[in-house]
Amino acid sequence: MSTMGSPGGRQVVSKPSPPERGSFPLDHDAECQPIMKQYLRCLRSHRGVNDDECRTLSQSYLKCRMDRNLMAPDSMRNLGFQEKDAQATSTFNTDQTRGDESTNR
Repeated sequence: MSTMGSPGGRQVVSKPSPPERGSFPLDHDAECQPIMKQYLRCLRSHRGVNDDECRTLSQSYLKCRMDRNLMAPDSMRNLGFQEKDAQATSTFNTDQTRGDESTNR
């Protein structure tokens, strides 16, 4: 980007701001990758609309990250989810765990 067009020819320096919730480790071991991929597929199939089904997957992904210390534990309410969403996610996680156990044997 050129600074020639700005008044006075000076470069504008902007101070970077940290993320709202701080830094977090990447999922190098792909522990939560299956849920993340399901969520992205859901968004694509709903044309980018965060439908209830997609919100449940999103919440499951965040819970997976919290369970594996990939992000700081926080209430789902603070992350933008309502109580009814939290109940749906706990049911979804239980079903996911049962499915994962049967495929890992």
